[in-house]
Amino acid sequence: MTDTAPLPQAASVPAAAHGADTPAAAPAASPETGAPATPPPGLRDFYENPAVPVASGDGRSLRQARLLAAALAGRPGGTVVDVGCGDGTAAATAAPLLAGHRLIGIDWSQDALRRARPRMGAVVRGELEHGGLPLADGCADAVLFSEILEHLVDPDQALDELRRILKPGGHLMLSTPNLAAWYNRALLLAGVQPVFSEVSLRGIHGRPGSEVVGHLRLYTARALRSFLTASGFEDVKITGAPFHGVPRPLRLVDRAACAVPGAASILLAHARRR
Repeated sequence: MTDTAPLPQAASVPAAAHGADTPAAAPAASPETGAPATPPPGLRDFYENPAVPVASGDGRSLRQARLLAAALAGRPGGTVVDVGCGDGTAAATAAPLLAGHRLIGIDWSQDALRRARPRMGAVVRGELEHGGLPLADGCADAVLFSEILEHLVDPDQALDELRRILKPGGHLMLSTPNLAAWYNRALLLAGVQPVFSEVSLRGIHGRPGSEVVGHLRLYTARALRSFLTASGFEDVKITGAPFHGVPRPLRLVDRAACAVPGAASILLAHARRR
């Protein structure tokens, strides 16, 4: 990767972006005016908290990087934008597979960007709301959007913005937890809140786990495919990835479940801009 060229900037650089497990939060539209509404102060404060995780497992990052490297094969020198780069861990994992391509990280957390800079070099603060990402139309050959969608207030606006910065035919590499993961199916049958779902930003209620990460939306493979298609993307392919938080005795089962994307822990979507 190279990081010496100037960023492909748009007219202005708005404040705020995010990390790989925190959101590039696009706010819901006001029902009265149709204009974007600012997220509640509590939600912004939650995602600016340094204790909130900003990185996810290497298993997902490696699988996603391999898919992207294959998509960009034979076309060196592409621009890859990691929207919600977090602390840059995922980019560092992907870097050996994306040699020859320029990687730009965007996040709204200044703390995350400070940690990402040594790993990525080219980072910029930005967000998906209030004017959009600080990048020009059609500047990106590919966009990485890892573990962000589940945090968004307005995912429709977010996908519009990702589509804007992609070149026609550009690649979107998106990952998000699977509501219908193999263990969630069993938990729901037992009347237990599914893993990944959250009912509060202050604590865990009714589900396994101990860490609050701010998930607002969850998708099945079918819902994700339909949503991406409706948002102006085509050739949507969905594969599975393991979840680093699965207890050690169940990790072999979790890896095996990746062969059936609809039951995998993490959904990896590869789509192209129309």
